[in-house]
Amino acid sequence: MRSSVPRLVIAAPASGSGKTTVATGLMAAFAARGLAVSPHKVGPDYIDPGYHALATGRTGRNLDAYLCGPELIAPLFLHGARGCDIAVVEGVMGLYDGAAGEGELASTAHVAKLLRAPVVLVVDASSQSRSVAALVHGFVSWDPEVRVGGVILNKVGSDRHEELLREALDAVGVPVLGVLRRAPLVSTPSRHLGLVPVAERLGAAVASVEEMAALVSRGCDLPALERLAGTAGALPGGSVPWTPGPPAHDRPSPSAGKLRPRVAVAGGPAFTFSYAEHAELLTAAGAEVVTFDPLRDEELPEHTAGLVVGGGFPEVYGAELSANEPLREAVARLAAAGTPIAAECAGLLYLCRELDGRPMCGVLDAGARMAERLTLGYRDAVAVGDSVLAAAGTRMRGHEFHRTVVEPGAGAVPAWGIRGRERRVEGFVQRGVHASYLHTHWASEPGVARRFVERCRTS
Repeated sequence: MRSSVPRLVIAAPASGSGKTTVATGLMAAFAARGLAVSPHKVGPDYIDPGYHALATGRTGRNLDAYLCGPELIAPLFLHGARGCDIAVVEGVMGLYDGAAGEGELASTAHVAKLLRAPVVLVVDASSQSRSVAALVHGFVSWDPEVRVGGVILNKVGSDRHEELLREALDAVGVPVLGVLRRAPLVSTPSRHLGLVPVAERLGAAVASVEEMAALVSRGCDLPALERLAGTAGALPGGSVPWTPGPPAHDRPSPSAGKLRPRVAVAGGPAFTFSYAEHAELLTAAGAEVVTFDPLRDEELPEHTAGLVVGGGFPEVYGAELSANEPLREAVARLAAAGTPIAAECAGLLYLCRELDGRPMCGVLDAGARMAERLTLGYRDAVAVGDSVLAAAGTRMRGHEFHRTVVEPGAGAVPAWGIRGRERRVEGFVQRGVHASYLHTHWASEPGVARRFVERCRTS
């Protein structure tokens, strides 16, 4: 695997500047030119990678230096970029915005430096002309180790507006690689946690991606962007692709029965939040991973020996999830038998007694409801006690992103202790159940997947 995969990081001065439109459109435009494109997203976001996957036909992958550690960024990148001609990395927030109180950690700039990749700055030019030069100059000069290789001007109103912007940028010395006119049709619907995931609007999402590709193809200099991607520096010496586990010939045979336990993973529109590496880690640990849809399927997959219910939008689909009483009862029976269950955020809500008054699985003695306040941020956590995922004292970093509240019953045993200024306990451990609001990336601690699969074998 070569470490010189051509690559670009698409960044912006602030959220809402058009990063997703440009990054996704660029991925699709490169793919239309016959290139194998590797799509990546800086940060913990689960939704944008779904649009990236539509644009490229490849799995969208995250690069999060807080959740996984800076040392895993290049290996995870190389893992996702195997066999690709070019990689496009969509940034997060503003170029220099990282984990709160942690300096540059997990910012787009940090990841760009770890990947030694040139940055393309997407600027919302809708309310400025000459001031764009001061803005771009500031971002270019702030950190000399960040190489801004070009600018794409977004929401440009007219030929005259474009002329003024280009004149102002001449003195900065950063090439204009694209000019996108205001295009109200190129949009994706949002709600309380961001864009609506692809799984909920597949046909419309395909159309949105096609519109993004057309906009970028019309307004951007694709050959120049491809050349810029080719100037990416060699990755740090010793960088090799991340691997989820031992080679296939060292794994248990599919005929090994209990040695290859079946792990059911919730999917469908209600549970779309999952990192691709989790299923890869479970498979490498010897599990057979089977996906099911709690909105549609009335039974768990046959011979389920473990259950993983990730994040998503159960609050949006509360009525449908509640109406699927046969599956709720099946999940409750599985938990009562002590079968290993790992649930994150939406999965936690699904295991509760109720959500906004609607019956859920009743595995946990806790009620959940929507709240007005958004809970958002990175967390440094330590396992309070032993569970199917982690031994007591295991440290992991996670991310919370929800607008719900869970009210536990008396005697609940927490899953995590949150460290730092916000000291508290969080989540639930109950027999084989580990449920928490915390989204974690198992690549940072592969022992989590191995421990879970081992418990599935022995439970």
